[in-house]
Amino acid sequence: MIRAVVFDVGECLVDESTEYGTWADWLGVPRHTFSAMFGAVIARGLDYRETFQVFQPGFDLADQRQKRADAGQPETFGEADLYSDVRPSLARLREQGLWVGIAGNQTVRAGGILRSLDLPNDMIATSDDWGVSKPDEGFFRRLVQEAPCAADEILYVGDRLDNDVMPAAAVGLHTALIRRGPWGTIQQGDPDADRIPTMRIAALSELPGHVADVNAGAR
Repeated sequence: MIRAVVFDVGECLVDESTEYGTWADWLGVPRHTFSAMFGAVIARGLDYRETFQVFQPGFDLADQRQKRADAGQPETFGEADLYSDVRPSLARLREQGLWVGIAGNQTVRAGGILRSLDLPNDMIATSDDWGVSKPDEGFFRRLVQEAPCAADEILYVGDRLDNDVMPAAAVGLHTALIRRGPWGTIQQGDPDADRIPTMRIAALSELPGHVADVNAGAR
């Protein structure tokens, strides 16, 4: 049975269009150009951070984050950046008696913002909190330690095959691949998108029904 559902953050809960748009502004690059290069980098299977190197060789993301903060332009997101299905879907899962977690590759600052949004959840954790980032399987082993159930009773929901679904499945978790955002769109035709995830979804609103079906079959 699935007893816990844990969500990635970027492009699962949070629409990152504003965030990456502000990075384009910071670099002095047209947003459309930045977005096009971002997609090209992902399609080639490269780390998304290579996008920054195209426009500014030697770009250090951590250093530039601090510079943005010092300039009064820190990375941020808020209620308006949440996908519309987030609150109702998380609430419904909790109503079904499931433990709901949020865990992704995020900064301490982002973790604080997530907690301030008061989403329906039982845990919020970031890679900075844990000192390990996806796709390292250690991230998912730590997640299992934090959840109140076994690995094979946890469903991890993410938009990326490489960062979310594959390493989570390798640790024994159920997985759901959501088809939205750059990675979810570009990777949807990958054969592994059909082979590896426990389920594929186009919206979080589909999750409560799918989880109920899985649990009905497990009884």
